[in-house]
Amino acid sequence: MSNYILIFIIVAYLAFLFGVAFWAEKKAKSAWVNNAYVYTLSLAVYCSAWTYYGSVGIAATSGISFLTTYLGPVIAFPLWIVVLKKIIRISKQQKVSSIADFISLRYGNNRFLGALVTIICVLAIVPYISLQLKAISETFSIISKDTIPFSTSIFQDTTFYVALLLAIFAAFFGTRVTDATRRRQGIVFSVAVESVLKLVFFLIIGIYVTYFLFDGTADIYDKFSSLENLESLTTLDGLEAGINWYFMIALSFFAIFLLPRQFQVAVVENTSEKHLKKAIWLFPLYLLLFNVFVIFVAWGGKLSLDKSLNPDYYTLLLPLQYDNIFLATLVFLGGFSAVISMVVVSTLALSVMLSNNLIIPYGFLDKFSRSHPERNANYIKNIRRIAIFSLIVGAYLFYINFNVQLSLFSIGQISFVIIAQLAPAFFIGLFWNRGSAIAAKSGIITGTLITIYTLILPFVLDIILGNTDFITNGAFGIELLRPYQLFGIDFMTPVTHAFFWSMFLNTIIYLFISVSSKGNYRERNYAEMFVNNSYESLQESAYVWKGEAYVSDIKNLLIKFLGIQRTERALNLFYTKHDLPINIKKADSRLINFSEKLLTGSIGGASSRILIASVVKEQPVTLVEVLKILEESKKTISTNKFLRQRSEELIKLTDDLKKANEELKQQDKVKDEFLDTVAHELKTPITSIRAASEVLLDNDHDISNELRIQFLDTILKDSERLSTLIHNILDLEKLGSGREVFDKKNNNIIETVEKSISGVYTIAQQKCISILSTKSSNQIIALYDEDRILQVLTNLLSNGIKFVEKNKGIIEVAVSNKEDFIRISVQDNGKGIPENDKKHIFEKFYQSHNQNIKKPIGSGLGLAICKKIIEGHNGLIRIDDSYDKGARFIIELPNSIEIVE
Repeated sequence: MSNYILIFIIVAYLAFLFGVAFWAEKKAKSAWVNNAYVYTLSLAVYCSAWTYYGSVGIAATSGISFLTTYLGPVIAFPLWIVVLKKIIRISKQQKVSSIADFISLRYGNNRFLGALVTIICVLAIVPYISLQLKAISETFSIISKDTIPFSTSIFQDTTFYVALLLAIFAAFFGTRVTDATRRRQGIVFSVAVESVLKLVFFLIIGIYVTYFLFDGTADIYDKFSSLENLESLTTLDGLEAGINWYFMIALSFFAIFLLPRQFQVAVVENTSEKHLKKAIWLFPLYLLLFNVFVIFVAWGGKLSLDKSLNPDYYTLLLPLQYDNIFLATLVFLGGFSAVISMVVVSTLALSVMLSNNLIIPYGFLDKFSRSHPERNANYIKNIRRIAIFSLIVGAYLFYINFNVQLSLFSIGQISFVIIAQLAPAFFIGLFWNRGSAIAAKSGIITGTLITIYTLILPFVLDIILGNTDFITNGAFGIELLRPYQLFGIDFMTPVTHAFFWSMFLNTIIYLFISVSSKGNYRERNYAEMFVNNSYESLQESAYVWKGEAYVSDIKNLLIKFLGIQRTERALNLFYTKHDLPINIKKADSRLINFSEKLLTGSIGGASSRILIASVVKEQPVTLVEVLKILEESKKTISTNKFLRQRSEELIKLTDDLKKANEELKQQDKVKDEFLDTVAHELKTPITSIRAASEVLLDNDHDISNELRIQFLDTILKDSERLSTLIHNILDLEKLGSGREVFDKKNNNIIETVEKSISGVYTIAQQKCISILSTKSSNQIIALYDEDRILQVLTNLLSNGIKFVEKNKGIIEVAVSNKEDFIRISVQDNGKGIPENDKKHIFEKFYQSHNQNIKKPIGSGLGLAICKKIIEGHNGLIRIDDSYDKGARFIIELPNSIEIVE
């Protein structure tokens, strides 16, 4: 392909990304820009050119070793829901803008520690960025078939102009505001789009190689296994290889947390903790898809291409081998996307770290203090822009000077080992409050020096200078000091060997110094805020500070960086939140902490601490005072938690009381209805009796004997009706009060059931209703009061007759003898019992409105009496919810008899 056409494609692609980023900035509040998918895909900035090209190269030469780079993040992600959520909450609360700010804040906003972390990150990432530029240069040369990988003049080198365009992109979208904690939707969304493109293009080349150049995975496996020793490429060679695997996985585990670009997208650019729930499964899935075809592309390349070709670029060389320019161009753009994402986000993160933790606190604070807010904002933006360009230019210079010696995989691993030196201070400090700033600094410096001695120095001497004496004989000719076999450990690879010794000594020194010395009050204060989560519960109140400060001085300082409007708005919100008067003169610890956080986003934690300290008179706080104040804070947290629990309990109790009150109201309503019914029922027969009696006593009327008998019959029936009603009321009252004494004897329950059926048989026959009975045997003896149980059965049968349809009704009574109880079921094929009635059916005074007549018959006492009778026999009566063809009542009585001696 012509150089000019390829350059045009690159420029057009960059213009597309500019357009995407610009659109995302305009639609910053849109759901298309702010969602869990965009957040998860932005995390794929982890997959740089090393991943896109280097994984295939490692798979071709070392087999499955390439997987260690991805297993670490996959293992880390289930912990994200706990660890990263804590990191995000602290960062958002304290206005953290970088990993240097985060570590510095944990140890009391220590200025030197922030600068040290920044230097470590720059040393690790600048060579890593140069790898990305190397990938662009070499792939450009491959696809354009240019035999010279880069021009001797930087002004004729395409890579230089690509690097320049990337710097412009990062500077334009990354430095629009001074507050580095503000989310950059344009960059994040463009990274998400690039993540999709590079995955799709990589899958396309994988499918092309596997299913078009070969006949599937089995075909590649069969052909490759006949040429190579597959066992060495697909298995671990003993315990030593397993140890190397373990340390490589640990290395990538740390990288997913500690790489500046990962901290930037995972923490600083996070807008919602809820996004983590999707990220913990979607990002591992993304990595899985990225690695599905890696091994097959690697094997396909070894089978199809000359062994002298660089295996890192098999994805590009394979389609070119078969003159598939279009597919090769897609692969190139996929790798280009991986480069852009890594370079832009890394330089953005490093520029903020350089400005906030190195340049401003060590060079520009005095100038900022004397300047105006608009000019300060421009200073900050320009510092970051210059930092972005300097980083990319530095990476480019590193690339052109060491281009031949660079290896995508080796330099990438060295960067991982250097950045891993932050792990003890970062992770242990997050969960252990004894860690001190001096311990963190000592550990990081020691680990870095060990890394330089065991990995970087021999690498430079061997690869760049060609001197192997140091590697062979060790420092001063001492074999135990050989850099790749330090103290006799010779079974590890250079990278895992350096990682082991650096992390071991780093951690030991960090722990030893932390235990043997005490940090100052600021360190202990922030340690408690981090470890014990007081940042969430008390926020400003958890900050310990003692001294004299005036609001006017702090306000004037804030105005220099934030401007009058923003400062006024922030302070008004603070006063409202803490219910403070606007004209307050002296500042307390809450305002000091609040002011530091306001400045942190713009100039970093260390610089904000120095500036606030310049306008306040701070008094030293002893460790005892800190611990006392923090203990009070903990008690306050505990008290607040207890009060919240009590409040929740009271709310629940209030709801229960409301429900109980509603039920009581319903009961009162039912009772009122019952009394109305009873009054009506009593009044009706009494009126009838009185009227009939008056007619019979009236001698003025000549009444026939037939009519006289009819009146007397009415009087008799109404009298019986009155007697039954009164009897039921008295019966229920006696059963409810426990004064009823049951006459329990050994009876045959089968006979009792037959008696109950006989008692209602005539009524059932008049309505053409069938009553059927089934029994497991002819005799089941139990101890019970037969009259009372007969009353229960008669009531249930009468209800069945009342609720089933005339001429079609069927009532079935079944008796069975279980191991511990006797079960009697009475079921019918009527309307059934509505759900609303089921929970009230055994209550006093309740009458179902699902009868076959308009006006309910009876007083609503029958089933309540039945329940009391069965409970008096230590039994149970209930409705069978599983029966849906009518109603089914189940009675369970104890299977016991009286032994007569």
